[in-house]
Amino acid sequence: MQANPCTTFTGCYNFDVLAWCTVDQERNEKKLLQKIFNQVIVLKERDSEDDIDDDVADKLRKYLFGKRYLIVLDDLWDTATWDELTRPLYSIPSEFQKGSRVILTSRKKEVALHGKCHSAPLDLRLLRPEESWELFTKNVFGEEHCPDELKDVGEKIAEKCDGLPLVLDLISGIISRKEKKEALWLEVLNNLSSFIFKDEEEVMKVIQLSYDHLSDHLKPCFLYLASYPKDEDIDISLLKQLWSDEGLVEPTDLKSVEEVMDVYVDELIASSLVIVRGRGEEKSCQIHDLVHDFCSIKARKEKLFDLTSSIFLSSSSSSDLMLRRRTIIYDGDIHSDNISFLFNPENRNPCAKHLLSCDLSLGPSKFLPQSCHLRYLRLLKRLDLRKIKLTDTALNEIGMLVHLRCLRIEMKAKALPPSFSNLCNLETLVVDYSGSNLVLSPTIWSLAKLRYVEIERTCSVFDSDVDKPTKLENLTTLMPLKLSCSVDSGDIFKRFPNLRTLGFHMDCSAAEQIYFPRLDLFNKLEEVRAKLRCSGRRTHVHQFVFHFPSSLKKVKLDGINLTSDALSRIGRSLPNLQKLELKRASIEGGKEWNMEQVTFHNLKSLGLFTVSFSEWQVTADESFPMLEELVILGCDELIEIPESFGDIASLEYILVKGSLQLENSALKIKEYVEEIIGEDKLEVKTFSRDIRKGLLAYGAAMLFCEAGHNLK
Repeated sequence: MQANPCTTFTGCYNFDVLAWCTVDQERNEKKLLQKIFNQVIVLKERDSEDDIDDDVADKLRKYLFGKRYLIVLDDLWDTATWDELTRPLYSIPSEFQKGSRVILTSRKKEVALHGKCHSAPLDLRLLRPEESWELFTKNVFGEEHCPDELKDVGEKIAEKCDGLPLVLDLISGIISRKEKKEALWLEVLNNLSSFIFKDEEEVMKVIQLSYDHLSDHLKPCFLYLASYPKDEDIDISLLKQLWSDEGLVEPTDLKSVEEVMDVYVDELIASSLVIVRGRGEEKSCQIHDLVHDFCSIKARKEKLFDLTSSIFLSSSSSSDLMLRRRTIIYDGDIHSDNISFLFNPENRNPCAKHLLSCDLSLGPSKFLPQSCHLRYLRLLKRLDLRKIKLTDTALNEIGMLVHLRCLRIEMKAKALPPSFSNLCNLETLVVDYSGSNLVLSPTIWSLAKLRYVEIERTCSVFDSDVDKPTKLENLTTLMPLKLSCSVDSGDIFKRFPNLRTLGFHMDCSAAEQIYFPRLDLFNKLEEVRAKLRCSGRRTHVHQFVFHFPSSLKKVKLDGINLTSDALSRIGRSLPNLQKLELKRASIEGGKEWNMEQVTFHNLKSLGLFTVSFSEWQVTADESFPMLEELVILGCDELIEIPESFGDIASLEYILVKGSLQLENSALKIKEYVEEIIGEDKLEVKTFSRDIRKGLLAYGAAMLFCEAGHNLK
């Protein structure tokens, strides 16, 4: 876009001066200022951009003084360049700028935030299908129309570009150089990636540029996105687990592993290399097929990992795998005979002893044959066998893999095998458990590096070795722990002094006096998930005295019936609380939730799932000033959402399933917000409306099919 600015800009006639400067990787600020100056003076005989005037900054300032200008700085990569290029402009007193504007585009969020002045950065969305088609046809046909015989295949090609202007530009460029024949276009449609990579240098150069600007510690984390299948929505919480499992993230003096991973995620999102979907804990990301190919190629070159199928395993040589830093076995169709080839010592498989990472968690469950052994995988650091049913022998042999950092398995034994005590490097333990409660002690006390423990049902630990009160100083996540309703858990909790996330279950009867554990022993605790399974009347109010640490950010209470006062005390005692979920419970025995004179100062997400209460007395903008998300599902007694929720400036999303009256109250709030602020800012989803639309569409399709059948 280096053309004459008078022809480049449209609809900009209210400005005296127009200029467009593509910055890219240019580091010479004076050269860039000369480029801008050459455009703003709009002379037929302009200076060459190679002829740089030492006083160009001052000349530019003087020329723009008193004029109304629009300058676009395109593809800016660093804040220092922005500062240098805008210094002459911002040295003009504001009263002489006359509504002038400078627009910047950047792939880096940091640069956009640094340059913002009057408004927040605009995150560009993907192109809609009709916009993609418009760009595609404009690039291919110019002002002409697309012939009817090419329209169907052309729209499919544009759709496959996933709304990314870069890909549309590349593909339309390829198409425009071909004959306008349907067969040739179909060839492009069916081999899209290969056609793009015929222009591989151009594609790779664009992606490589963004990759080069990632910090060194983030690059391997980014490349690991290619370990997921193409087009897959990648759950960000699971992605962080993968980074941790592979040892890509280390704690710093000031931040834990979890906090470092949060920073990495923010940096990755800000890089514009990933497509982000969803919100909050449901947030996921995706990468375009081209970026996926780039990551796969780069990971192979960097010897970081390779995507390995069961077929490749049978033909791999020892030298192939020696070249790789780690190997992921990634094949959803791997069969028992392939597993035998990998784990059966009689096969003398050379790749087994070189494996550093083994993941067989895809596809259906499989049995590990009796002839297979795990003890030969001596270098393994990560082992994921959650879809493999292990023999007792194989389970015990895992204890011989002393380099393991991450273990994810399926088991039915009642306790961890004693051999696991040898796993001195283990940091992550995840067990898909088919029993009711897995006993972790005494084995767990030997795993000093353990950081993350998650059991599918519940787990128990016993404080039996009182003479040796071992502490797991590194353990930050433990869930769900089975606790007694009537016994103080303090002695057990002292074993885990640095927990950040704790989940626990308690079973009791309605008549039993319940002792809610003192959680204020944990001064670093950020998330608690408490589940109470109580026989008896559902509306029985539990008279708990909560001892929560003020550090808590997320609280999830399941099966715990509360009073308005108890909920108010939670709000007052937890100034850092950002997420509150209540599930399968009642408030005031199913009556009124009164929130007078209570404020959840930092609460961003409130979820009510099958909570029994009939009326909500709240001035929402005062009680929830920072709320962004409200989810109400299955609260059948609640008639309406208070109108005052429409006055919460930060509210972005409401999801509700209940009576028609309740759902209509959410829609009225949406209308109210749109009327007040003049834009459709609040997203509201109601189940009955969406389901009704789906049923109508389904019914119409069925009628169409039936009509077609009758015509035959």
